[in-house]
Amino acid sequence: MSTADSRIIYTHTDEAPMLATASFLPILEAFASTAGIHVETRDISLAGRIVAAFSDLLPEDQREADALAELGELAKTPEANIIKLPNISASVPQLKAAIAELQGLGIALPDYPESPSTDEERDVRARYDAVKGSAVNPVLREGNSDRRAPQAVKNFARKHPHRMGAWSADSKTSVATMGHDDFRSNEQSVVMEQDDTLSIVEVLADGSETVLKQAIPVLAGEVVDSTTMSASALDRFLAEQIAAAQERGVLFSVHLKATMMKVSDPILFGHVVRAFFPDVFARYGEQLAAAGLSANNGLGGILAGLDALDPETAQGVREGIERGLAEGPELAMVNSDKGITNLHVPSDVIIDASMPAMIRTSGHMWGPDGGEHDTLAVIPDSSYAGVYAATIEDCIAHGAFDPTTMGTVPNVGLMAQKAEEYGSHDKTFEIAEAGRVEVRSSGGQVLMSHDVAPGDVFRACQAKDAPIRDWVSLAVSRSRLSGMPAVFWLDETRAHDRNLIAKVTAYLAEEDTDGLDLRILAPAEATTHTLERVRRGEDTISVTGNVLRDYLTDLFPIMELGTSAKMLSVVPLMAGGGLFETGAGGSAPKHVQQLIEEDYLRWDSLGEFLALAESLRHLARTTDNARAAVIADALDRATETLLNEGKSPQRRLGTIDNRGSHFYLALYWAQELARQTEDAELAAAFAPLAQELADDEETIAAELLAVQGRRADIGGYYRPDPARTAAVMRPSATLNRIIDEIGEAL
Repeated sequence: MSTADSRIIYTHTDEAPMLATASFLPILEAFASTAGIHVETRDISLAGRIVAAFSDLLPEDQREADALAELGELAKTPEANIIKLPNISASVPQLKAAIAELQGLGIALPDYPESPSTDEERDVRARYDAVKGSAVNPVLREGNSDRRAPQAVKNFARKHPHRMGAWSADSKTSVATMGHDDFRSNEQSVVMEQDDTLSIVEVLADGSETVLKQAIPVLAGEVVDSTTMSASALDRFLAEQIAAAQERGVLFSVHLKATMMKVSDPILFGHVVRAFFPDVFARYGEQLAAAGLSANNGLGGILAGLDALDPETAQGVREGIERGLAEGPELAMVNSDKGITNLHVPSDVIIDASMPAMIRTSGHMWGPDGGEHDTLAVIPDSSYAGVYAATIEDCIAHGAFDPTTMGTVPNVGLMAQKAEEYGSHDKTFEIAEAGRVEVRSSGGQVLMSHDVAPGDVFRACQAKDAPIRDWVSLAVSRSRLSGMPAVFWLDETRAHDRNLIAKVTAYLAEEDTDGLDLRILAPAEATTHTLERVRRGEDTISVTGNVLRDYLTDLFPIMELGTSAKMLSVVPLMAGGGLFETGAGGSAPKHVQQLIEEDYLRWDSLGEFLALAESLRHLARTTDNARAAVIADALDRATETLLNEGKSPQRRLGTIDNRGSHFYLALYWAQELARQTEDAELAAAFAPLAQELADDEETIAAELLAVQGRRADIGGYYRPDPARTAAVMRPSATLNRIIDEIGEAL
């Protein structure tokens, strides 16, 4: 057995996953050490990324290494074995809160400049902007995505189905989307014939030019897109939908992706806020802007910043908002009890989570009265709105899905090397002056061109040829291994998809596809086809681009399993390494609030367990570490026992929480290692440890339960104190002692 390269990198992230790590990591380190595996951590939390971005400007004792950049380079090597937990995809309000907390700890960070006017401020803003949104995933994802529900999880969901709200045939819930003058309808796309360096230039009415993006390296075969969203058309559309929601007596809700689309979607969100409160912005828009209060940051940011205005103006804004809420359609709520609306924070209502949750809950969202109501779901861009519209139509026609019988929908997603919209952030611009935006080759040839007006949003993105080829090959491989048919969700009427269809057709011809059912369908049609199969209990692989990968790996798991956090998410890296993601459940800020208030963490680490098993198997294959495979198989069996015994975290005090689930996983894992026969030395070492954990079960459970119901002090939110966090998350002295003994057993 060679353990020379037996190293796993476990990422330190944010919020609930970060707290869970403080409890689970000691267990992981102890069990892994028995196979000679070293577990190392890297801090890619929002706070860590902020400090790293400014380390060259900070005093030497405050500097921190850029762990994300390090892992990005590691992901391009065959040695990579990275377990990536969910992290904050920061909106501006979150970013500012994290900056303030770090400054409070004495770290000499500059304030976030809302309107940079000097070179120094522009540099500061660029550094902070590089941390915003989905800054982590594009760096680490040097491979395409393979997401699926493990069989044990699917079996458990069928035996213990989650609640699905009943649908009425009279439901008034629907989706509204633009369908014209939006990103989809204005899209242009080219395939590069040779390597080049492109530029994005706006030609103004007087013939002068403004360079928006100087140098964009592209490779031969790369698909490059550009498109625009008309601000005036968006405003007309939003006004129409606000009126329609009021006329129909349904909640008004907007569903965007202000985290992934960190430049474009906060701008669109701002348009919605202004459309809902037109009188406020007509009367006080200049004063709000002068005070740095932007609609793009949501209604909550404006209300929280009213102290920056003179008292009379602040009172007028407050009354205008109250009047808009009273006179307009009822708004969908994030938290009815606290008055937090759909328009308060752009990162509170993220489409890939909010739409499946609505579909699971009878097509309802929560209203101001705290009750469930039919909803108008406004999704401005029509690129993928049809997926949700088709799902809602299916539920109205056929009722809710049945988790005990429905099929499963794994996903193979194109995302390697910043493919598609994940790579669009540095090529997205809000247009200041009317003109024409051109994407040009290095020789000056205009490849794509769009007429634009002030306020329009332009964006471009890329997808390299090698990731596309790898994506097609992965889809074929998964179809053959699983025996499932696979559908490429591509629309020949969309410019980008036409180019992908040509590539998919060519690359499928190079693969062994005999006996496989492989199809290409437009997203809305693919949705209907897949849902028909799902209702018959049949399984179908969805093969999608990057954004749909994100959407579908929440939509179907939430319907199948009740959550997307229970999905197995493997990224076979193109260089031969592995990235193992721990589910798509986000970083769960509400869970942190409950921990602080009640010392109870309901975060479910199932995703971590599933990812760890795959990471161990990958390590066993690539480093000839047979013991790692034994530990992985035992972990999978322990995880299934955990599910069947009902030892996952519950939601209320007095029941098992995240820390308790870690104890029971350790117990079942030790028992499985003690009874396995592949490695006698390992079995002999774990037998007394398993017995000790079992004998002390009652004591450990009591120690874990005893802390519940009181406030917990972790010393911070974005950068909690490690010692305080460890004390909160490891409250059982008995369990801690036994875990510490495991590393000494072999």
